[in-house]
Amino acid sequence: MTVLVTGGAGYIGAHMTLALLDAGEHVVVLDNLVTGFDWAVDERAELVRGDVGDQALTAKLIRDHGITDIIHFAGSVVVPESVSDPLKYYANNTAASRNLIEAAASNGVERFIFSSTAAVYGMAGDEPVSEDAPLNPLSPYGRSKLMTEWMLADLAHTGAMRSGVLRYFNVAGADPEGRAGQSTANATHLIKAACQAALGIRERLDLFGTDYPTHDGTCVRDYIHVSDLVNAHGVVLDHLREGADSVTLNCGYGRGSSVKEVIDTVKAVSGVDFEVREAPRRPGDPAAIVAGSHRLKNEIGWTPLHDDLREIVASAWAWEQALRAGNPMQE
Repeated sequence: MTVLVTGGAGYIGAHMTLALLDAGEHVVVLDNLVTGFDWAVDERAELVRGDVGDQALTAKLIRDHGITDIIHFAGSVVVPESVSDPLKYYANNTAASRNLIEAAASNGVERFIFSSTAAVYGMAGDEPVSEDAPLNPLSPYGRSKLMTEWMLADLAHTGAMRSGVLRYFNVAGADPEGRAGQSTANATHLIKAACQAALGIRERLDLFGTDYPTHDGTCVRDYIHVSDLVNAHGVVLDHLREGADSVTLNCGYGRGSSVKEVIDTVKAVSGVDFEVREAPRRPGDPAAIVAGSHRLKNEIGWTPLHDDLREIVASAWAWEQALRAGNPMQE
């Protein structure tokens, strides 16, 4: 069996590739390298540069490598950008995914795991949100992901291909062994941005909104360590390989941390009291959203190993320091 990882030169995809290789899987990575890095792909995997929306390319890869499973990360992920440029998100996230799904189903791929998002829920509130909660995405990013979920669900009903849809909450941190991390210089992820502010790479950290209806006025999110997230993919892949039906699952810990709490943790870990500037709310940001992960933990058998905000921040801080020093993986 061979696993195709799309977007495998990006942040989460690179971690997924490492986890699969460590488990003895044969892995092919497909990435256009627009936001990913070729050096981030472990040398044990085969890297192919190309677009997931290119059906001729993906069909050939599936046939040539005997691909039985696809884990699909490729896409655009910045919520505010999706508000200002929605068609980019429907092209990169929805149309390209549709082409990939057709190539997969037409060429005998048995299982498809999709990187979705908690943004499909919209304004969910402080209480953990279940997979059965109403879907009301507030941004084109969330809607573009939900459309792909619908496509996979409709296809599953035909019996052509089974899928695992994983709705991510806020992914953060880096590989505990220091082999991978969030490497995009201008990434909008809060923990990375705060670490960069602590290192002086950013002049300051902007805090977007302090008047939300939360305990300290700032947004609350469920931060999940990237290693726990990719482990969830492995558990779901095994579940599908055992013959299980298609599933949709939340990926988070079931508790939230506010933006202010994250900033305080980064300051404590780094030992740097960097500047934080209050700024207006960003469009498309819900006040709070926390995962109800009962189904993933109790029905699928996922056990998180890094459920600690300080550990998440410490791993991100170590990676950011390595990047600043000139990580040898980039050479």
